[in-house]
Formats: sequence, structure tokens, C-alpha cells
Amino acid sequence: MRAAFSDTLVRLAREDANVLLLTGDHGYALFDAFRKECPDQYINAGIAEQNMVGMAAGLARAGFRPFVYGLSAFIPVRVVEQIKLDVAHDQLPVVFIGDGAGFVYSHLGTSHQSTEDIACTRAIPDLAVYSPADRHEVAACMELAYRSGRSVYLRMGKSDRGDVHAAPGALSGTDLGQIGRLLPVVSAKAEHHRISFVATGSMVRTAMEIAREEYPEAPVWSVPFIKPVDADQVAAVCAHSDVVVTLEEHSVHGGLGSLVAEIASERAPARVLRIGVADRFSAHCGTYDYLLKEHGLERGLVAEQIRRYLATTTK
Repeated sequence: MRAAFSDTLVRLAREDANVLLLTGDHGYALFDAFRKECPDQYINAGIAEQNMVGMAAGLARAGFRPFVYGLSAFIPVRVVEQIKLDVAHDQLPVVFIGDGAGFVYSHLGTSHQSTEDIACTRAIPDLAVYSPADRHEVAACMELAYRSGRSVYLRMGKSDRGDVHAAPGALSGTDLGQIGRLLPVVSAKAEHHRISFVATGSMVRTAMEIAREEYPEAPVWSVPFIKPVDADQVAAVCAHSDVVVTLEEHSVHGGLGSLVAEIASERAPARVLRIGVADRFSAHCGTYDYLLKEHGLERGLVAEQIRRYLATTTK
């Protein structure tokens, strides 16, 4: 995913000299190609993220197209006020990249774990929120963020769980009309389903594996666009499912699960099982896989949550 991000950013910068990359003293190896190909379009703003967002806002007003990169614990969480007032309020074309979302920076503790970034950004008016699941979605979301000309937060999990789409054609970076769409990664023939999976980011792969092993008739949808989202499509998924299971490496409060439940409550009442991070911090440090287990997001633990829920809610 990070390679697709870097490759797409380099290509955009080659094609448009107004594309700038701002980073808060992060991502050196990741940006080797960018600094080599576009050295005059690279700005290291240092460990001063609030100031960096203000710089990006000023550059956008001057006609530049800034991409602002940082760890998601800092971009956007540390700079929510600046994103809100300096950028989104005036609808400036700045793209914020939050890398390492979720528990990827596991050994660095709670300060570097970001499980609230979608909730923080989803509530900001005029700020789009993207959450790609694989390299194909990353490349397309980067392109769409640039072409849309709007304020965008793009959440990128550093843990690469592999492709969820067989080919890049699942989402085109040239068709702005695709923004907001859910993407099928496992299709089902039946019109009505006992269970449907709606997932985003790193958890799309988990949803696919659980569906393949335990619910072969269930569709699986990837949600690369948290905001805007196609509410009609989400409502249709809910209307044709007994249970909708949402999966995200993010808090259950304010993220994808909340979004689906909100739409369901207004448009197509359905049972929504929200699988994500409970309302607590990590108790311990450890590997990424360890933290997934601690928070109940390891595949086997997720599957058990679903089995228990279905046993008590459906016949």
C-alpha cells in the first residue's frame, strides 16, 4: 500500500508542478523516490504539525496542491483544530495522509496508536474521509483526492494484508462519480442474505476470510469512502440483510459501524453488529498481531463474536 501511495504521489507531482509534499519529519525512506524526482516540491516542516497545516493552507490559497503526510496519531488527531479552521472551513484543496492508522505502531504505545481518527474527521464539515483497503484502492483514492479539488483525509494502514481486488479496475482514479461507492470484493447471487459484511481498511481481508470459511453465501463490501458515502447503496445492503456486520480497525464509536447504523436507523432498519475497538486504551504494548488479539480483532476472535451474535439474534 505504501509503495502504491508513493508511486501515485510521484506521478501526480511529475504531472503537476503545483503538487507539494509536506511532512513533519516522517517517512524518509518512503519519500526517497519523491525527493529524487521532485526535490523542489518536498518540504520537511519538522516536528511542528500544527504549523505544517497552516503552511499547507497558505500554499493552497496561493494555487498549490499540498499533500500533508504524518502518522495518523498526529495527522489528523494532533491537528484537528487546524484542519477544521485553516483548511476545511474554506474548502481548500489539501490532502491529509494519516499513515499507520490503528495499531500498527504497536510497540510505541497509546501515543502512536490511532483508533479515533475517522470519528474526529467525519464530524468536520466539508472534509472528505477515505479509507482504502489495498494498493489498488490507495492509488485510486490518491488520484480521486487530487482530482476532486477538495479537503480530504486519507487513512492509510501501514499493515499490508494483501490485495482485496484482483485488478486495479475495481476502482478508477479518473471517475469522480465513483466517490462514495461501496466496492464488492465477494459477491453473492441471492438477493437477500442472512449476513452481509461491510468493512474498511485492514479489516476487509479479515471479512473476506471469515466469509469464505464460514458464510460462503455472504457478500463482502469494501468501503474506501467513509465520507461522502452512497447512503442509497448502504441502505440497500441493510434492506437485503438480516444482519450487517461492520469491521474496522477503529473505535466502534464514530467510525464505519456508526455510519452504517445511522443510515440503517433512518432508511432501512436492520441489525448491525459493529466490530471494532471497544471504548478503552490498549492495556499493554506488543506486536501488531498481539494488539489485534487484545482488542478482539484477530480473525478467530472476530469469527467467534459473529457466531455468538447470530446465535442470539437469528433463527
